[in-house]
Amino acid sequence: MKIRELSIEGAWEIIPQQHGDPRGMFMEWYRFDKLAEVVGHPLRLAQANLSVSARGVVRGVHFADVPPGQAKYVTCVRGAVLDVIVDLRVGSPTFGRWEGVRLDDTDRRAVYLSEGLGHGFCALTDDATLSYLCSATYNPTGEHAVHPLDEELGIEWPADLPLLSARDDAAPTLAQARERGLLPEYDSCRRFVASLGPDGMSHSTGM
Repeated sequence: MKIRELSIEGAWEIIPQQHGDPRGMFMEWYRFDKLAEVVGHPLRLAQANLSVSARGVVRGVHFADVPPGQAKYVTCVRGAVLDVIVDLRVGSPTFGRWEGVRLDDTDRRAVYLSEGLGHGFCALTDDATLSYLCSATYNPTGEHAVHPLDEELGIEWPADLPLLSARDDAAPTLAQARERGLLPEYDSCRRFVASLGPDGMSHSTGM
């Protein structure tokens, strides 16, 4: 597999090598050692999620308090989505910037986003199915959202009428979330990620 760093620090795109023949296809969609080489530490696997969405559904932008945050390794196992990573870390040189990656069941790419980054996606097909590997379990008191249609973010969602959950529709804008002290600090996120270090390799559950 190839792993390419995106324009936002702490985010990567993973491009797998697919091996196909008349019987079907095989590939490695996650390798803890190869990811650790570029990220600088192993991904601790604490929870796996599956999300199914109808075409035009937008989910996000979601993020978690740091520490512990929630790093995510995301791939689309059915259909297609535009996966969006947003830099919500106050003080980051790319604060407020977003980047989109198409994830689908043809190229079978994945994205990894480290703790402190925001995540969202728009389903491009019906029954678009995402699989997530997460570094921490869900913590409702430490989970937050920024409104996905916030004009300041300016995310170009590929949907004429995005379908949002009640929670996402009621989420604050980026400016409001910053005023309320909900957003993670860039330096704190970097220190936390650095603390995970290569020494954590022996404790990884990703082997």
